[in-house]
Amino acid sequence: MSLAAKDFPLLRRAAGAPLFQSERGTVSAGSFLAAARRLASGLPAGKPVLNLCENRLSFALGFAAAMIAGCRSELSSDRSPARVDELVCRPEAGAILGDRDAAIGGRRVTLVDPETLFASAEAEGGFAIPEIAAAWPAADVHTSGSTGVPVAHRKPWGALFARSLAAAARFGLEPGPASVVGTVPPQHMYGFETTVLLAFHTPVTSWCGPAFFPRDIAAALAAMPAPRLLVTTPLQMRALLDAGLSLPPLARVISATAPLDPALAERAETRWQTEVAEIFGATEAGSIASRITTAGDIWDAYPGLALGADEMGEVFVTAPFAGKVPLADALALIDATRFRLLGRRGDVVKLGGKRASLAGLNRILTAIEGVEDGVFVAPSDLDADPTARLLAFVVAPGREPAAILAALRREIDPVFLPRRVISLSRLPRNEFGKLNAAGLAALAGPPAGS
Repeated sequence: MSLAAKDFPLLRRAAGAPLFQSERGTVSAGSFLAAARRLASGLPAGKPVLNLCENRLSFALGFAAAMIAGCRSELSSDRSPARVDELVCRPEAGAILGDRDAAIGGRRVTLVDPETLFASAEAEGGFAIPEIAAAWPAADVHTSGSTGVPVAHRKPWGALFARSLAAAARFGLEPGPASVVGTVPPQHMYGFETTVLLAFHTPVTSWCGPAFFPRDIAAALAAMPAPRLLVTTPLQMRALLDAGLSLPPLARVISATAPLDPALAERAETRWQTEVAEIFGATEAGSIASRITTAGDIWDAYPGLALGADEMGEVFVTAPFAGKVPLADALALIDATRFRLLGRRGDVVKLGGKRASLAGLNRILTAIEGVEDGVFVAPSDLDADPTARLLAFVVAPGREPAAILAALRREIDPVFLPRRVISLSRLPRNEFGKLNAAGLAALAGPPAGS
């Protein structure tokens, strides 16, 4: 479909095409659209819709219903009680959609029950797919707060639609069909694009049943027809490999949300006899580029996207219907479509006149035998106090901190050796495997002398 159009369809699928599947069966595009229309009839037109649905099918119905009702969806990967209360209590807040009947901030949640909607929906007007203006503000996607205060980024419908087609081209999803099992919640931009919008716009059927723990993931993949794509995170990939479960053939594994260790990618490719691709993206810009992790460190931008830098060296990406979006990551541009990822601009620490990337130090730490998870943390007074040093937190049952420190001493410059290696039962990661700014600050503790 030409991106010169001014309007784009809500669904780019035939009426009988399978959009979603769970242990209860398959949902066709026709049934889905009829149920979304039924839900839309109860939404206040023009008001923002806060979509808190955890079930992928319920979430997708809520998003489609909001589009049909002329509403903007509010999506937040941080669904902690404090963050939800903050979103609900804003003056402009409209309907709240959820999987469970509840009251939040004194307001009732509109329950999204797929079975009830499918039973009561009527396909009025047949399979007439709504056309949505490219400039329509389809969603405000809120960052998780992993690098600071959560921020909302507006997503025009044209930009979301175009990115689906770009992903389909990059990963060979046309003419299809293909099955996607995603372990990432749909409120997250990565999960939204790969497990909801791909089903809307490409010949993909998305799993919407349980898929978080290793046994659930294995069962979901077994329930879906080949070719299968597993959309996941490095943390969940490691857990699935460590579980040692037998998986059906995988056409591809796609990873995002955190840097993927090439050794972990190679382990997955060998065990599952597949190809592991990695997506680079950001909430403010969506998916931007991909690479085959074991093939090297060069990333290729999605079709239709281009990268550039301003006079200060700050990198930005331009994409259809999205304009120019600055990036929070440091990139070494090879040309307008290829780059090397250097890390987040705030990721570099300076000690003793030397520089190091925290992400690079973390990769060395987690590669040590027996270390299941780990992170280097810079104290808040690192720049002001010349005696300050890094800290390292590890999940390493059976390994003594002294042994881990000795292993680090063989791998990194002495100036970046942690003052202490501290063992924990788990790191405070969220459901995407991220350590947010507040969690890291809590680990580091107050500045010395405070």
